[in-house]
Amino acid sequence: MSHCHDEHVGHGGHGHDHHEHDHSDDITPALQHSLYSQINFDHIVTLNEADRDSGRAVVKKTWQERLDVEPELLSDVDEQLLMTVPFTAQVKLHSVLIRTSPSSSAPKTLHLFINRDNLDFSTAEESDPVQTLELSQTGELQEIPVRRALFGKVQQLVLFFPDNFGYGDEDVTRISYLGFKGEWTLLGRAPANIMYEAAAQPGDHKIKGTSVNQMGSGIGQ
Repeated sequence: MSHCHDEHVGHGGHGHDHHEHDHSDDITPALQHSLYSQINFDHIVTLNEADRDSGRAVVKKTWQERLDVEPELLSDVDEQLLMTVPFTAQVKLHSVLIRTSPSSSAPKTLHLFINRDNLDFSTAEESDPVQTLELSQTGELQEIPVRRALFGKVQQLVLFFPDNFGYGDEDVTRISYLGFKGEWTLLGRAPANIMYEAAAQPGDHKIKGTSVNQMGSGIGQ
């Protein structure tokens, strides 16, 4: 499980002292491998979101909006969240970017699944994830690398947040930004780097056990 937090994100890894270049110079390296333009936003599904479509709104934030507090994704009946993010191309995932909270509402664990359209909370808890990531309790933007060999043919990514830093005493989990970096491939094309950001989900679950696929038919084209 790779945990690599707050490295290179938002800093560009270089210390320019030029006062006369505009910020687009710093934004370009950060977005070099962004998958934002390959997300199928219309089919993002988030289970147990307190406000409908708040998950989708968080993923739709651009890189420039990554530090904005709102919109924010909050869990509803308990601390768990389950989000399905479909892509319009075949993706090789490099890393997940996430901004949460320094409070007990910050998600603690992230289980990643790929190309699964039948996951609800019960099946997610019973299934072995492709990879599990440990998150930090911080308001800083985290970039967590994945094992690239395991994420070479992703058409849809399922993110399951089973807990938070409340250790059972906090029913609300908060996420304010989600993004993804990697490469993408269209049929008959070589892998390409593209700008990507975070995708959120449509909220439709006061009923926590709803199947992800019920809201996302046709996901993963």
